[in-house]
Amino acid sequence: MIKAIFFDVDGTLLSRNGRVSKSTKKAIASAQKNGVLCGVSTGRGPRSLRRIIKDLNLDMFVTYNGQLVYDDHQVIYSHPFEEAVIDEIVNYANNNSRQLLLGSAKQVEGSLTMRIGESSFVRRVIRFVPKKFPIRTVKLGLQKFSPNRRKERYSKLAILNEPIYQCMMFGAEYENEKLKKALPNCDFQRSNPYTVDLVPKGGSKVQGIKQFLAYKGMAFEEAMAFGDHLNDIEMLKVVGIGVAMGNAQEGTKESADFVTDSHQHQGIEKALRHFKVID
Repeated sequence: MIKAIFFDVDGTLLSRNGRVSKSTKKAIASAQKNGVLCGVSTGRGPRSLRRIIKDLNLDMFVTYNGQLVYDDHQVIYSHPFEEAVIDEIVNYANNNSRQLLLGSAKQVEGSLTMRIGESSFVRRVIRFVPKKFPIRTVKLGLQKFSPNRRKERYSKLAILNEPIYQCMMFGAEYENEKLKKALPNCDFQRSNPYTVDLVPKGGSKVQGIKQFLAYKGMAFEEAMAFGDHLNDIEMLKVVGIGVAMGNAQEGTKESADFVTDSHQHQGIEKALRHFKVID
């Protein structure tokens, strides 16, 4: 029996217009009425989420790719970076003129370019960027001509006095191995081809979900998850029922127990009805 459902946000819970559809809102409310806990499992942080899902009465929040988990009452799991690892990341960004964002429980600070990129509008648009987009050229251009380019740019940010749960860096998929060698104390998660989320070693959405389920005395088999991107694969594999959206990447679909319709066509509602979570 399914007791908890975790939804990815971008490309899953949100439609292309950056909003939760009426169909999805109704389906989630129906599941909750049936006693099922519903929440998110996302790479986004708390500040970003508040703007997006303010009209959903969710039960739990697995944020920053599993590094910060909470409900309306308390923090359930907190896994920030060690200070030495943050120093490594900041030094790498400074020395290589990298665009960088740092996320705490209350705020996000860093690159203005990336803060703009984190907006709901840009996140919607980026899904339509062609695969042949010259990401390498754009990255080099930002490194060379950024108006905020200066030595030790990120070293004096006020946010460094707070626990940091996730860093977001501008970097294309072809740089994966390079980044792993440069930052061996991090794990890397991607929700798009152009930026990468850095989390503490061993951190993942699965770890966050595991902590929440343990807190509630539930097993993975009693959980259901929805996702669309590669950073959702592990989550879809480990829960009792993993559902890929119809708009999901092929690798994500192959890893799921069930492929539903897209986020544009009542995919969440249809899957919940298929598995009789709602009537």
